[in-house]
Amino acid sequence: MPMSSSIHHLLNAVPEARRAEAARRYAAHGPALHGCLHSLYGDTPGFEQWYGSLLSAIGELHGARSPALAALDTARAAQPDWFLGQQMLGYCSYVDRFGGDLRGVAKRIPHLQELGVRYLHLLPFLKMREGENDGGFAVASFEEVDPRFGSNADLEALTGDLRSVGISLCADFILNHVADDHAWARGAREGDERLRQFFHVFPDRSQPDAYERALGQVFPQAAPGNFTHVPALAGWAWTTFYPYQWDLNWSNPEVFAAMAATLLRLANRGIEVFRLDSTAFLWKREGTNCMNQPEAHLILQAMRALASIAAPGVLLKAEAIVPMRELPAYFGQPAQPECHIAYHSSLMAAAWGALAEQDAGLVRSVVAGTPPLPPHASWLSYVRCHDDIGWNVLRAEAAEGDHDPQARLAAISRFFAGGEGSFARGEAFQSSDPHAAHGSNGMAASLVGLEDTGSAAISGADSDAEALAMRRLLLLHGLVLGFGALPVLYMGDELGQANDYSFRQRPDRAMDSRWLQRPLLDEQRFAQRHDSSTQAGRVYAALRALVAARQRLPALAAGEPRSLLPAAPAVLALQRGEAFLALYNFSGMSQQFPLQGQWTDAIERRGLSGEITLAPWAMHWLERDN
Repeated sequence: MPMSSSIHHLLNAVPEARRAEAARRYAAHGPALHGCLHSLYGDTPGFEQWYGSLLSAIGELHGARSPALAALDTARAAQPDWFLGQQMLGYCSYVDRFGGDLRGVAKRIPHLQELGVRYLHLLPFLKMREGENDGGFAVASFEEVDPRFGSNADLEALTGDLRSVGISLCADFILNHVADDHAWARGAREGDERLRQFFHVFPDRSQPDAYERALGQVFPQAAPGNFTHVPALAGWAWTTFYPYQWDLNWSNPEVFAAMAATLLRLANRGIEVFRLDSTAFLWKREGTNCMNQPEAHLILQAMRALASIAAPGVLLKAEAIVPMRELPAYFGQPAQPECHIAYHSSLMAAAWGALAEQDAGLVRSVVAGTPPLPPHASWLSYVRCHDDIGWNVLRAEAAEGDHDPQARLAAISRFFAGGEGSFARGEAFQSSDPHAAHGSNGMAASLVGLEDTGSAAISGADSDAEALAMRRLLLLHGLVLGFGALPVLYMGDELGQANDYSFRQRPDRAMDSRWLQRPLLDEQRFAQRHDSSTQAGRVYAALRALVAARQRLPALAAGEPRSLLPAAPAVLALQRGEAFLALYNFSGMSQQFPLQGQWTDAIERRGLSGEITLAPWAMHWLERDN
């Protein structure tokens, strides 16, 4: 089926009023879609017929877009940089932790507006596996909201409410696997040969053992190995994560078609950003670690082209927690774009590492190694998230200067597990590499030492400890907000909320210390957020001041250039454009920095010049005076 005729499958499924627009989009993005899919599946018998059926499904879903979403598509297609400005701010939370259910989240919208949030990432809320479910990442159905959180109608009401105030909803779209009670997995167990082909199933251990020789392990303690014997399948299923999460077989074109239609149906419910979970694991190749394979990028490029045709108001975000050298590939190329946004996990981990070492070397290396953004793309920066701080992404940077990267990262890991002399209150997590450091868990406030300083008005030594911990918290957030990215706040960090230790009393969570950073929103601290006599009020006011300063500084938009200036080992001096300078002191000792010319502190609004003193753990945002 030649390309010129395949468009008819799309247009015949689109309402007449939208056909001209669909034709323009297909002319722009259809060649990329067809090219990627032909590279992946062109050798499959009947490929062109399958492709025509895919276009028909895309056309139907494009035609089902509501007038409001269609208008959003048109506006954003005309302004593809809409998410790159310094006004963009994200917020991440679990539904139940933040608002109880989707209706409760809607009641929190005024709080999000007060913070300046324009992007809300709600962690998994679709129907999840009964019992253990990896925090919701074991999806039992992509088609319905988990009953604990509400209904599909509640989801559509929430997305409408958020859209009305300029906030885009981001949802997780788990690409690599489904739960073992998903309809596809149930059908495979019941003998449906078509659905069995949706998964990687092996009759014996010969192939799994061959693969295992090169594979890492995500949860080596809680879920060792990458394959699980399933008696009903009379074989071994590929399960990269937990045994109840079956990896999808993306070499099967039916899997692509099913997942593509699923994404567009969710987009039609008003989801505007998709966090594409576990993108690095999609393609399996014996003799490799089955991560970052070229075909995984082709899948994502095809998803981008598909969204550009049917729902160009949607953004795709790559959750690829990989070393810096492997990360830019997830943006694709200007002629073959991939994801709009990519997590900058190296920046996050390096900032924490610099804090532990009281030396900016790690973060300086990561900043120096971060390439300029391609057009219409952004990094995503963050201090904390629902997952552990994974140190493996820093192995290359940690080896610089003839360091032993294993020893260096292990020392940082011990520091955040509360090692001797540490201010941190965290816990170690499993590592996928026996020669690397364990990951680190904990809320930001606990990891910077704020947990031990109380929540009420304090004085004396406790007051000094809180002041230093506060500086460390603001130092990290100042870097995230000033780097040049779409920054995302993690729920509770704006209140200085500490670790949740209650997970230890729940057998289904006790083995997973990531629950330290998954607390319920502390209603008492939330009520205190405007009271400067409380710790929550002091944290909230300071963080809001940072956000407000960023909102008025065009130099802090995602795409503005950045450069490093010479500074003391503990200091990161980050220039943005020609007239903005950010200084970050990653040590507990005062540091000096020589300013050239006249500057104004962007937060305190006072003039500075000559050699200035950076207090322990202090940060400054400076604007050059004209």
